[in-house]
Amino acid sequence: MTASSKKTAPDELNSRGTTRRARLPPLKSLIAFEAAARHGSFTQGAQEIGITASAVSHHIQQLEDFLGVPLFQRYAGRAVLTVAGRTYSRELEQAFGAIANATSLIAPQSQAGSLAIAVPNSFSTKWLQPRLENFLKANPHFRVRLATLHTHELDANRYDIAIAHGPQPPGLKLVEPLLIERLRPLCSPQLARELDLSDPKDLANATLIHSNNPLNWVDYFRRIGTPPLRPAHDLWLDRSAMAVEAAVNGLGVVLESEIIAEEELRDGRLIAPFSDPRFHVENVSYYLIRSSSLRNAAEVAAFEKWLRAEIRRANLKTVS
Repeated sequence: MTASSKKTAPDELNSRGTTRRARLPPLKSLIAFEAAARHGSFTQGAQEIGITASAVSHHIQQLEDFLGVPLFQRYAGRAVLTVAGRTYSRELEQAFGAIANATSLIAPQSQAGSLAIAVPNSFSTKWLQPRLENFLKANPHFRVRLATLHTHELDANRYDIAIAHGPQPPGLKLVEPLLIERLRPLCSPQLARELDLSDPKDLANATLIHSNNPLNWVDYFRRIGTPPLRPAHDLWLDRSAMAVEAAVNGLGVVLESEIIAEEELRDGRLIAPFSDPRFHVENVSYYLIRSSSLRNAAEVAAFEKWLRAEIRRANLKTVS
């Protein structure tokens, strides 16, 4: 084999035919050096990582022995980075940042100051996200990760706090009812006029829009004492936000709550054609779930306090 074709050490094959990783310095020494270099002080670096200043000095000496170059110039009472030390510090800062980002990507709840929130897609899109800017402004040091929650895939290790929609999630300890939603038929003003909707029985002439909602149309008719009816058409959509948009566009009548359709009801794009309270149904559909790990407890407490204040401000009905 010629010198030009010989592979470098990181690419050499071991006896099993796989690539051999380059030899790395001791991880504890890297952590000690990075902290001391960032703070410009052995003492402050030691306080951050929870060891003594003499232990930091020992770890850095091990690292210098491994590298074969000095990283600090020691003077009486202080230490100053060498040129090699400054270069190494910059590279390690990027490397540790990459590790932190990778960790946050798959396990955001493990990072200090982070807050992993799991919520149903439509609740997030239609209610939570429009309000979240105020929370972020009040807590600029938080790193918030908002993820879609699928109730059938609940995993308390993947989030710090969650809001579930539907029946009360089974098998979890830290669950409590959060919101009572009022559901009623909603449609565009034009469709209400075209179909002359004045009684739920008139829905036999309409297209009923179905979504992934804990209360379906059959349950609704049973709750208000109206026999099940056969509508003119059925339209099935897998998310409440999509169903609300379909109703706004005049495609039919949706059974939805003021929580999800808040904006559309406020600006008149949707109306409730049956104003009689007998035709409104209330359902306990939202539950608050806290992770049992107690990670990021301060961040969770801050979010829950803010969430409950927003619920009061929106005049939503809670479980007393």
